[in-house]
Amino acid sequence: MPSQLDLDLERAFARHCVPGGLLETQPVRVERFGVEMPMLVQSPPALPQYLAYFSMTNADKEFVVDGEFRLTFAQAYAAAREAAGGLVEGHGVKVGDFVGIAARNSANWIIAYMAVLMAGGCATLLNGWWQGGELAEGIRLGPCKLVLADAGRARRLEGHGHGAEIVPIEHDCDPAQGLAALTAKGGGADTALPEVTGEDRATMLFTSGSTGQSKGAWSDHRGVTQAAMNYVAQSIAVLGLMEERGELPSSQPTALVNVPLFHVTGEVPLLLQTYALGRKLVMMPKWDAEEAMRLIEREKVTYFVGVPLMSYEIATHPNKDNYDLSTCVTFAGGGAPRPAEHVTRIREALPAAFPILGYGLTETNGVGAGNFNENYLAKPDSTGRASPPLVELGILDPNIADGAGKVLEQGAIGEICIRSICNFIGYWRNDEATAEAFTADGWFRSGDLGYLDEDQYLFIVDRKKDIIIRGGENISSIEVEAALYAHPDVAEASVFGLPDERYGEVPAAVYLTEEGRELDPDALRAFVAGEIAPFKVPVKFWQVHDALPRLGTEKVDKRTLRERYTKVWEGEQPA
Repeated sequence: MPSQLDLDLERAFARHCVPGGLLETQPVRVERFGVEMPMLVQSPPALPQYLAYFSMTNADKEFVVDGEFRLTFAQAYAAAREAAGGLVEGHGVKVGDFVGIAARNSANWIIAYMAVLMAGGCATLLNGWWQGGELAEGIRLGPCKLVLADAGRARRLEGHGHGAEIVPIEHDCDPAQGLAALTAKGGGADTALPEVTGEDRATMLFTSGSTGQSKGAWSDHRGVTQAAMNYVAQSIAVLGLMEERGELPSSQPTALVNVPLFHVTGEVPLLLQTYALGRKLVMMPKWDAEEAMRLIEREKVTYFVGVPLMSYEIATHPNKDNYDLSTCVTFAGGGAPRPAEHVTRIREALPAAFPILGYGLTETNGVGAGNFNENYLAKPDSTGRASPPLVELGILDPNIADGAGKVLEQGAIGEICIRSICNFIGYWRNDEATAEAFTADGWFRSGDLGYLDEDQYLFIVDRKKDIIIRGGENISSIEVEAALYAHPDVAEASVFGLPDERYGEVPAAVYLTEEGRELDPDALRAFVAGEIAPFKVPVKFWQVHDALPRLGTEKVDKRTLRERYTKVWEGEQPA
């Protein structure tokens, strides 16, 4: 039976779904799949219009707090308008051009992102944790015409061929200084900007799959805008109910930013949704639980999102009672599993707040499913129901490679698939991977295995893809194995995930050296650290002296290795 919260949410949605209402939808036929999908009628058609409308609606409200710098929505928009003119006139950006952003989180990252979209460029969100070779590979994929890079990423790119013009940006300063290079060649607030439509390229984000090669998942403006509005719809319903119950803080909605903005979680549900909600963003350059509590108290933060254990660290911190955390009514988690026992403990330690959980992917622009408030307490192992009004969630037969998806009966375990107008268009320059990602009738195949219970709540049980998810970062086992094999002394290697309380999973490696060669784990770790981003480097290297176990197909039996070394990792048996 649906819970009372589910019934209340359905009632809240119904109020806004009437003709002319904010959540009114109409069916749109998606030609490449030959199926109709719902679309929000009242949504702006593309991101430049979305940014303009909501920036003006919330003009005088605080938008970004970045250290000592504070900007209103109007000030941020004016700075982005100036920079967009520079991109168009001074740098020749045209509609659909790939423009990379390689920088850490900051107010100027946000304004640069806005400027790229307003200039008509495709905002190409390069992973700020990548090493130089990885960054160069992402830049070449488009290829990017320009890359807006801070000093740290620009240094990493030195000596790596990529073909883009590097335009420097700075942090911890006024946008006029930090983004001065964008207008240095001419252009500004008076430069005419292009007309951008919903079908134009909007964004490209990167995701690692089982092949080991980073793929550029690109979306059009319609998909990203509709995804942002779908989150807005969800928030309107939840916030409306909280207001009815007297649970809503009286202060401006405020979110603490401690997830990377180059991730879909940071970009769509956090940043883009913020414009419509009139929410304030408080930047936090590095995670520290006590600093987070200080900022929550000072800025009256109402919404927290991060890797699940971040909220747990706050809930269990010995100095928690020294801070007023009462304004923060929501502690959201994503990017990694949250242990079920943490859900109740967070609620008990922070009685003014509810923990919530979301499920979405880069390829779905973050939308998928959500589990909220008391429903999450009741079903802490579930990632929730499909996010209305645009998301259709299906459990499909994972063995059907081509053709229309076969939806399985309720309770059966299969591949979790998502169909919505919010989904990405495809992997840039990778038609084969794009074809594999979709069924003929428009279902995106997540690679995760799960089932829906009798209340249509989603439970994830396993993954098809050979990836490790470390705190929201997808790590390809094959990519890390390639870095190990680059060492001349490595004969065999296998990389797999180990359970970790903070990150959900962390990578580990088992390796065999060439006959007669010696290579200790520390030396191999140092070598691999020079090849790939730090978050991909295994936390543990085990050297073995016999060939790795094989399956009948002659592939390494990774499941056996994972099970064996998980027991070693957890101290249940010796190495």
